[in-house]
Amino acid sequence: MNFTITKDEQKILLSLTRETITAELEERKPRSFKEADPASNLNKPCGAFVTLHIQNGANRVLRGCIGRMTANLPLIEMVALMAKEAAFNDPRFPPLKKDELNRCFIEISALSPMTPCPDPYQVKVGVHGLLLTGRGYSGVLLPQVPLEQGWNLQEYLDYICIKAGLPPGSYEAPDTQLYTFTAVVFGEE
Repeated sequence: MNFTITKDEQKILLSLTRETITAELEERKPRSFKEADPASNLNKPCGAFVTLHIQNGANRVLRGCIGRMTANLPLIEMVALMAKEAAFNDPRFPPLKKDELNRCFIEISALSPMTPCPDPYQVKVGVHGLLLTGRGYSGVLLPQVPLEQGWNLQEYLDYICIKAGLPPGSYEAPDTQLYTFTAVVFGEE
């Protein structure tokens, strides 16, 4: 990634995400945040994902995850938009309820630009995220997913195909395109 996100900027984005979701649940406008310095990384266009996990007994389970690979919005605006989408519009889950919010943990992934990947066997598990497109389908896996799932490189490559709705091994097909990206990933403790 061609920029970093400072600890202070991470705190701002995490607070913004929680405030955006809280305001939506309370049917009010989000409170304003101090304007970031125009040169801040928060004002640079950047793809981002917001992931929500919910505490379920001793485990944290996925509760929502939505993002955009590329952006024409500043990072701070993209994160606010993706926060609402992850909480209320992930088609895999019902909209988040008020009583769930205090058990939610927020994770944000700010994405580097996509790079074509001519050699899938150069993908570094835990470093590279994957985007696979082809045959009218696409799928994305963030860099942290294979580590969370305990996948090796071959499993990771096959799962990106499955995520895209294509058969395993499709990453090598001439009618598909594989891209890599990196991410600055941070979240609430």
